[in-house]
Amino acid sequence: MGIEIERKFLVRDESWRSLADDGRAIRQFYIAMDKDVSVRLRVADGRQAWLTIKTGAGLSRGEYEYPVPVADAAGLEATRRGEVVAKRRFRVPHGELTVEIDVFEGALAPLVLAEIELPSEAHEIELPAFLDREVTGDGAYTNAALAAHGLPASFRG
Repeated sequence: MGIEIERKFLVRDESWRSLADDGRAIRQFYIAMDKDVSVRLRVADGRQAWLTIKTGAGLSRGEYEYPVPVADAAGLEATRRGEVVAKRRFRVPHGELTVEIDVFEGALAPLVLAEIELPSEAHEIELPAFLDREVTGDGAYTNAALAAHGLPASFRG
């Protein structure tokens, strides 16, 4: 079983940009969404695609990811649930970890979220100054919820 241990935050400002890579364009959609499971197709830069199954909620979740042909992902888009999530993902090194920053586009702009994948739930980390409120436990900030419901009511852009 693949486990993803991840903390998620709103982003306070753009001071991270000088530390980030050039980013990748991500387009993703869901073909199944439920309270405890989601099935997603993600295409990065129009050149690579993955099918991902996520289970559970909160800090630790099951995650199973498989590469698929881009043409297969495109063919499945007609079966999507909710809206397509478009964003640009940037990577910022932070010690031995990486902060991934998603700058959302379209109806989800101006939302900017940061995710830090941890090696264990007990792993301690000094958070970068550009991070704002933690939203790890708020299901409205999952990509599946964003696809289904749009910007969370608690987002104050």
